[in-house]
Amino acid sequence: MDFKPLNDARFQLGEGPTWDDRSSSLYHVDILAKNVHRFDAHGGNHQQWSFPSEVGSIGLAESGKLVVAVRHAVGLFDTRDGSWTQLAEIEPSQGRVTRTNDGKVGPDGAFWVGTMDDRDDVPKEPIAALYRVTADGKVEKKVEGLLISNGLAWSPDGKSMFHTDARPGWIDRWDFDPATGAISNRTRLVTMKNEDGRPDGGATDAEGNYWSAGVSAARLNKFAPDGKLLDFYPLPVASPTMPCFGGPDLRTLYVTSLRNGRPAELLAKYPLTGITIVAAAPVAGARVSRFRDR
Repeated sequence: MDFKPLNDARFQLGEGPTWDDRSSSLYHVDILAKNVHRFDAHGGNHQQWSFPSEVGSIGLAESGKLVVAVRHAVGLFDTRDGSWTQLAEIEPSQGRVTRTNDGKVGPDGAFWVGTMDDRDDVPKEPIAALYRVTADGKVEKKVEGLLISNGLAWSPDGKSMFHTDARPGWIDRWDFDPATGAISNRTRLVTMKNEDGRPDGGATDAEGNYWSAGVSAARLNKFAPDGKLLDFYPLPVASPTMPCFGGPDLRTLYVTSLRNGRPAELLAKYPLTGITIVAAAPVAGARVSRFRDR
């Protein structure tokens, strides 16, 4: 794939690219800058909204609003008038120890969001978790013992959930019940080394394959549902964070990236780092779900 910059906008920690088929636009966050951004399919018509804390992830809601995970809460945000309605708190007692990270809307219409150990001054510990949040404010803790919850994506039929922990580098697949959000039969698919690309954010294609941003190796890895590495694609950014299929036929692939904290020699080698990149995809993506808020 021939990846090019979407535009010249550069972000500290670009994450959570989300394609909105209703408006033909791409949303994503800059976690550290505490912003949500929206562009049209070609990178123009930029809009930006600021929040009081880090924005870990976003999803689309049936109402047309965004479901947004800020540092210790999940809420609904209306881009039309800037209003915010908090739905639930996520690990508020942890203070600055943890924050929300990767999150997506599942086939069950709930928002699934993980947390991460946010400390840089001590070794990270498995104190984070994955949660399921519904529109009535109910919060369920679904997976515990994580360092950096990441990589959420679902198979096209909604019956499998992919989930990763970015620091140890494993990718798991769960059986998923789209009606209830129940998960079962956890299967460890693969554990990736730094040189092969530790898994950050992920997405699935229409054939059921799982695409993983190899944050430590400037590459995008493509796995079969059973964890077999089918292919990998070198990227022009040092630390890719998440792929997203978009465009009218879901055959455009967007990838966000991390610039903050990258050493100067790495940025010299990958000068596009921090810029969202885009390419024509060899396969269509799986359709993503909307948060069931009505």
